[in-house]
Amino acid sequence: MQVPITSTLKLEVTSHSGRGEQDIGTPQITKRQRKLLKTSPQIIHSKNVSLTSLPSFSAEGSRSNLSSILEARKQVMKNICAKYKSGISRTITPDHVKYIYVEEKYKVLYCEVPKSGCSNWKRTLIVLSGKASNPDSLNHEQVHYGGYLKTLNRFNQKEIMHRLQTYKKFMFVREPLDRVVSAYRDKFENPNDYYHNLFGKPIISKYREAPSAEALKTGNGVTFKEFVQYLLDGHRPVGMDIHWEQMNKLCHPCLIDYDLIGKFENMGEESNFLLRMIGAPDSLKLPSFKDRNPKDVRTSKEITERYFSQVSFMERQRVYDFYYMDYLMFNYSKPFNDLY
Repeated sequence: MQVPITSTLKLEVTSHSGRGEQDIGTPQITKRQRKLLKTSPQIIHSKNVSLTSLPSFSAEGSRSNLSSILEARKQVMKNICAKYKSGISRTITPDHVKYIYVEEKYKVLYCEVPKSGCSNWKRTLIVLSGKASNPDSLNHEQVHYGGYLKTLNRFNQKEIMHRLQTYKKFMFVREPLDRVVSAYRDKFENPNDYYHNLFGKPIISKYREAPSAEALKTGNGVTFKEFVQYLLDGHRPVGMDIHWEQMNKLCHPCLIDYDLIGKFENMGEESNFLLRMIGAPDSLKLPSFKDRNPKDVRTSKEITERYFSQVSFMERQRVYDFYYMDYLMFNYSKPFNDLY
């Protein structure tokens, strides 16, 4: 049954980065996009949603306003799931929860979405578990490879379902094209032997005309256009990666009922809300530093636009189509005005 969106539902329009959530009265789905999504009728939203009186994220904004925004966000996501994913199997397998991290002391489950603050969330979970006293003291290698946290797929089916039914579950998402540009900059513009070997070499080999022997040997210097060609290729020379996989495919929010779906663009307020919700110490705040390539400017709307100016209109359109379900499900505005 489709989850109705009521006329009183309110959503935020702006955020710290300027990448706001769209008015739920405006999404229109073209025939081409419906074909892409293998669906038919258009989503009908209430037209009584007001954009003029939406709660803001000012410092003095009330907790109840933020709570209503988070609930509205979940409602939009549930409506999209009811529309497009109602036929999926309801059986949760270990594969569905392989990116969900378990913190037993405070009974929370966090689904990792890379390039959306995941390193700092893992730091915070490690502190909550009592295995570190300060999130700032944990370096990148410790956070991701130190074995401090277990993923949910390491438990048996009964234990998985118990935690899904009783623990607080959350995830944080990011504007999809900002996220993909951030991933490209991190993995291909900076020294990274793993990504340059595993992804760079085959990308350069397939998509570059007359590549040099040095480029083929090292995998260094993948251009953004080459990366986009790889992303859009139905016969990629190497598979997808968690850093640019669709967010809904990482966390399966149509299958798992998350208590909170936060947004990277408003990380400060929403992370504090989550930490207070689970009963974390008042002194604990989510760190905000970049632990990899800290001298790089954080990817913004302007930087994303600059990178996508390097590819054709049709390539921009196809990348948007590729992440279209994320745009719908997490209610992000269309990134470029000329897209359809």
